[in-house]
Amino acid sequence: MILYEYPFNERIRTYLRLEHLFRRLGQLVPRSHAVDHHYALATIFEVMDVSARADLKSDAMKDLEKQKQLLNSYRGNPAISEKVLDDVIRQLDGCFSALNKLPGKAGQPLTENEWLMSIRSRVGIPGGTCEFDLPGYYAWQHRETHERQADLERWASTLAPLAESVHLLLKLLRDSGTPQKVVSANGHFQQTLPSGRTFQLARLRIDQHLGVVPEISGNRLMISVRLMRQDSERMQPSTDSAPFELTLCS
Repeated sequence: MILYEYPFNERIRTYLRLEHLFRRLGQLVPRSHAVDHHYALATIFEVMDVSARADLKSDAMKDLEKQKQLLNSYRGNPAISEKVLDDVIRQLDGCFSALNKLPGKAGQPLTENEWLMSIRSRVGIPGGTCEFDLPGYYAWQHRETHERQADLERWASTLAPLAESVHLLLKLLRDSGTPQKVVSANGHFQQTLPSGRTFQLARLRIDQHLGVVPEISGNRLMISVRLMRQDSERMQPSTDSAPFELTLCS
């Protein structure tokens, strides 16, 4: 099964992009080759670019506080474990406190490192980090693996509060949905969304052996899924009916 996700607003879109980058970073840093560490550093710069929005930190803090208030409203419900509730609220408080202590935007301390910023200014240029352009960076790539890893972990630690907050917020959002089995008719599926609820994320699981790729679109009123097939040159609409699992998260 392949899981596809579709965000209904720009804030969730940004969270998903950050999660994607943090996962990549987590895979690259433990590796030993210098080229992996080059792309790990490039990923740190990508995180800084995505999180450069001035209101991202405040948005995340507002979402953490909103989730805390929502969970506190469940107290006294016999179907809810107070211990689990307390654990999640403790995590929310921890993320809120860590974010609140961050100076400025995510990665702000890294912008004060002239050597890192010289790499950042050239990493987006094709071949811009060659040894004759950045000899100091070339020398760094020849250091022992554990030295490069220690540097990367230190630099990435400035982004850790944001990573933990995004991970927790997306987990809670995903847990809010209930999966439903649906079937596309002739390669197309459309569903009107219930009034009075604001959905933020759609999750679609489909069997990869069906050979189709979903193109998802949606707004506050409805969600639409068009199934496509890929030939050697382009994507073509599929006319086959296919089952899949749809989860709407609010």
